[in-house]
Amino acid sequence: MPRYRLLIEYDGTPFVGWQRQAVGRSVQGDIEAAIEKFSGERVSVRGAGRTDSGVHALGQVGHFNLAKSWDAFRVRDAVNYYLKPQPIAILECEQVADGFDARFSATRRHYLYRILVRRAPPVIARDRVWWVTANLDSAAMASAAKVFIGHHDFSTFRAGQCQANSPWRTIDDFTVSQIDDEIHLRVAARSFLHNQVRSMVGALRQVGDGTISEMAVQQALAARDRKACPAIAPSSGLYLVKVDYPEAAV
Repeated sequence: MPRYRLLIEYDGTPFVGWQRQAVGRSVQGDIEAAIEKFSGERVSVRGAGRTDSGVHALGQVGHFNLAKSWDAFRVRDAVNYYLKPQPIAILECEQVADGFDARFSATRRHYLYRILVRRAPPVIARDRVWWVTANLDSAAMASAAKVFIGHHDFSTFRAGQCQANSPWRTIDDFTVSQIDDEIHLRVAARSFLHNQVRSMVGALRQVGDGTISEMAVQQALAARDRKACPAIAPSSGLYLVKVDYPEAAV
């Protein structure tokens, strides 16, 4: 049974998230429906990351099996045809080994968060950035972001309904850079807790406007208590940019 790997881009604004839900349109559900329309087969597409409602992807990865073998480029083009007019695109498709798993074979996930800092509201970037009118100190945010790097108990920075067995995660890298009127926060780890990135970004935004200090971020992390989370950023500015895999997995 051939297994296919998809590289997926989407605007998460109109969706309830990646994962199929009982109510509402999901990215996973739309891709599965498109595959069924061209192949006649019902499939389950496993994604590398379960992005929330409103979260975007530049490099989501998914996999699925088909009973019939198709050329990978035909799979890509056919799925894209049946996805129209939804804001989802299959950028790449390739046939992979049976052992490849989009979620469990991944070694690192890379996220980007965009904050637009200006008085005028976003127009082109509406629903794709966090619009902030207050001045933000990106250097202070970059310094505070280092607090999160390493292996920590992130109980403070995960959703109350997070289903992960352990709150411990290892952040490999967390950088903050200013590009004109946008601040870009990039974070990488093997895996993340539910709402972890948005919770960390929310705290760093408050460091940027002077509401809290870097020490307060350290204290919140040490508290291991969701009630100590300073804030949570909206979903609109978050992007799943890239997922890493060992060469042997693909």
